[in-house]
Amino acid sequence: MNFACVCYGTKYSLEYVQKLYNMVQRNTTVDHKFYCFTDRTDSHEWLKGDIIVKQFPMVDLKGWWNKMQLFHPGILEGDTLYMDLDVVITGNIDCFFNYEPEADFVGMNDFNPDTKIFNSSVFKFKPEAMKSKLWQPFIDDRIKWLRYSGDQNVISDLIIGAPETRSFPDSWTQSYKWYDRKGQRYHKGKWTFEHNGESLVTVFHGEPNPHQSDMEWVKKAWI
Repeated sequence: MNFACVCYGTKYSLEYVQKLYNMVQRNTTVDHKFYCFTDRTDSHEWLKGDIIVKQFPMVDLKGWWNKMQLFHPGILEGDTLYMDLDVVITGNIDCFFNYEPEADFVGMNDFNPDTKIFNSSVFKFKPEAMKSKLWQPFIDDRIKWLRYSGDQNVISDLIIGAPETRSFPDSWTQSYKWYDRKGQRYHKGKWTFEHNGESLVTVFHGEPNPHQSDMEWVKKAWI
């Protein structure tokens, strides 16, 4: 079993990789390899622990589009759980690793109740099944797909409805902005959000990022 994250560009520092690694180690009993795909050349100076650092083979993709390279043939072997760097893990995530073991892809339903797509902050996949389902369609018509607003839109278009596609239970994740996938919270110029007491992973898509939150439950988990 693998756990993977992607740190390309300058949006997130390697501190985010380290914090994610620390949270995963504290919150799982599943034996796994932790992979970080990054274009940073100084990772060896900053990252501590059993983190396997690799670069993607393609160098002409920018920003979040590099996440699509997770599906490049030969990059990973074995079932892989992926999470974005801007998540905060507050509970045991063994269930994410073990959920629907026969499924080729398990996604997370988007938080916006008006959309019917996967949010690509958290997903699990079988690399050997992704060549035909995601990688080859994406690379064969890359100009078309890169016009989309983001990787999760491409992933959703290609994978939702495909055989052996499942979704994680909504109760396992929460957004720092959306409450129970029913409505948005915004207060006095910044997002304020209490933990719902049930979710295991909180996604900080957009702003603020975890290091900007003044909520005590975030500070306690993001160490």
